[in-house]
Amino acid sequence: MAGIDYADLARDVLSGVGGEENVKTVSHCATRLRFVLKDPARADKARVSTIPGVISAVESGGQFQVIIGNNVPVAFAALEKQSSILSESRPASSNGPSGQPAKRGNIIVRGLNGAIAVVSAIFAPIIGTLCAAGILKGLLMIVSTVGWLPTTSTTYVILWTAADAFFFFLPMILAVPAARKFGANIYTSMALAGALLYTQVASVSLLLDGEAVSQPLRAFQDAGGPVDFFGIPVVLQGYSATVVPIILAVYLQSVIEKLIAPRIHDSMRNFIVPLVALVVTFPVALLALGPVGNWLGQGIADIFLAIQGFSPILTGFLFAALWQILVVFGLHWALVPIFINNIATIGYDTFKPLVWPAVFGQAGAALGIFLRLREPRTRGIAGSAVVAAMFGVTEPAIYGVNLPRKRAFGIAIVSAGIGGAIVGAAGARVYGYGLSGILTLPLGYGDPLGLGDTFLWLLLGTAVSFVLAAVLTFFFGVSKKDIAHDRDAATAELAGSTEANDGTSTTESHAIVAAMPMTGTLIPLSEVDDEVFSSGVMGPGFAVRPTDGRVYAPVTGVVVATMPHAVGIHSDDGVDFLIHVGIDTVALKGKTFTPHIAEGDRIDRGDLLLDADLGAITAEGYDTTTIIVVTNDHEYDASLIAPAGPTASGTTVLAIHPVTENAAG
Repeated sequence: MAGIDYADLARDVLSGVGGEENVKTVSHCATRLRFVLKDPARADKARVSTIPGVISAVESGGQFQVIIGNNVPVAFAALEKQSSILSESRPASSNGPSGQPAKRGNIIVRGLNGAIAVVSAIFAPIIGTLCAAGILKGLLMIVSTVGWLPTTSTTYVILWTAADAFFFFLPMILAVPAARKFGANIYTSMALAGALLYTQVASVSLLLDGEAVSQPLRAFQDAGGPVDFFGIPVVLQGYSATVVPIILAVYLQSVIEKLIAPRIHDSMRNFIVPLVALVVTFPVALLALGPVGNWLGQGIADIFLAIQGFSPILTGFLFAALWQILVVFGLHWALVPIFINNIATIGYDTFKPLVWPAVFGQAGAALGIFLRLREPRTRGIAGSAVVAAMFGVTEPAIYGVNLPRKRAFGIAIVSAGIGGAIVGAAGARVYGYGLSGILTLPLGYGDPLGLGDTFLWLLLGTAVSFVLAAVLTFFFGVSKKDIAHDRDAATAELAGSTEANDGTSTTESHAIVAAMPMTGTLIPLSEVDDEVFSSGVMGPGFAVRPTDGRVYAPVTGVVVATMPHAVGIHSDDGVDFLIHVGIDTVALKGKTFTPHIAEGDRIDRGDLLLDADLGAITAEGYDTTTIIVVTNDHEYDASLIAPAGPTASGTTVLAIHPVTENAAG
């Protein structure tokens, strides 16, 4: 996204979500800014989607998600300078911004959204480092298996320590984002996590033959020694690499802190509140939360293994096919702790391998688009999306290439399902966590637990998904409308290049094209009987004297404004269009117009936007001349490439060029 001013992007996004006062928390993952808003209704999704540098905006899982792509850390850093929110939690309120009760909705939906919002907020900040540690573990598995670096080598041990420490101390690492999410004291949460881990090394002094002997508390318990807290039996657990216990403990800590903080004088609050929180939370965690959390973790692992055992092929197909749909709605976060939990409790996971076919299915579909179409901008987007997806980041492929072309997205899903069925049938395993891409495939290499090597099956299922998606998309994933648009765009590109070489063009060689939205007589703007439009003040474009009242989309993009008599569109090329049916027809107040789209809808070129009753408009005394103008004319210029006269809807009539200085000087 060269040329993007991320300070402007951050300011515009913050304004588009309702301002800083409407934000509870904001965090980011690999590709998205994730806002939790006080009043989601105040966010303008369509407006945010049109901000330069923003790929799209979606609402899912209790979050308003702004999709940036690989440059999301830059956008997040710019947002940090624009506000003091970041990912620090603000106390949640039961009321809306005006003191009105917040919308309740279905309790199950609210519960699911809330759980997903919690999981994504906690795990999103650590995913990058989590993946790095997982990749390093996978690479070490390979080099030790092939004999390049024996496990007895101190070099291997040092590198393994660097990789494994993240997982061993995972509860302490998770304590930080969990504290931010729940509004707890971060350092108290870290002390709480450290205390849970310390139970594995803490010692108890025993008298043996009259001498004091120190014995690890866990070993003392395992030998039958009673461990209690004021007479209440304590069953010690292993907390390294666990997920659920620390999240439950930090939540309890946050409740205690919020309960007692207002009752403690300012002079003592800074140490009394952490003291009470530790003294109360840690024993409760040992007595109840830890065992319950571990029990839940093991139970979840057993349930998923049972599901997969029922029908590995069907499970593999459905899981892989549905994965990217879950990603689109942000629901995949609910499964991340399950992957990590399985690895922590049983040493491996059989569901995470199913994500590789899903990811490479999107990469393959984008490759099919890259090979099938010829327009340079489309190929540029598709080519970069293929590379990003192969490294595990699929949002550019989904939102920039495949989803706008519905067939390609569908083919990617089916191909992923077929690849997932292969992986599932083989029971392929991974032994660490990481973003599913080409660099993390080694997480499934080898047979460290003696269960059988399944790595080749993981490779096979992933490769089948990739190749199948690419081939099917190339032959069947591009509609006739897409092919026509690509041909027109390539033609305009060639025409623009010729003009530039002649020195007669004042624009760049790349041209964007727009189609006739209505069937009728094409006329230049200068012939429109309205001074605002005919003077070009509203921007360059053209007009139609329609003979048919059906209005179709001239480009592919997003509807950013809709009134009964007019539609605003932000195209995928970055051009803003206004289609205004009739002159002064706003006075009809919607009478005679039937819209077929709504603000925020994604549309393809040729989609029906609205129906206008031309006879009724004329009977009311209004001119039916329809105007199409480029409203961001400070960025783009436009010129007719079709002759005036009778023209069918769908015909390419306008070429738009980014505005630059005259190449001839």
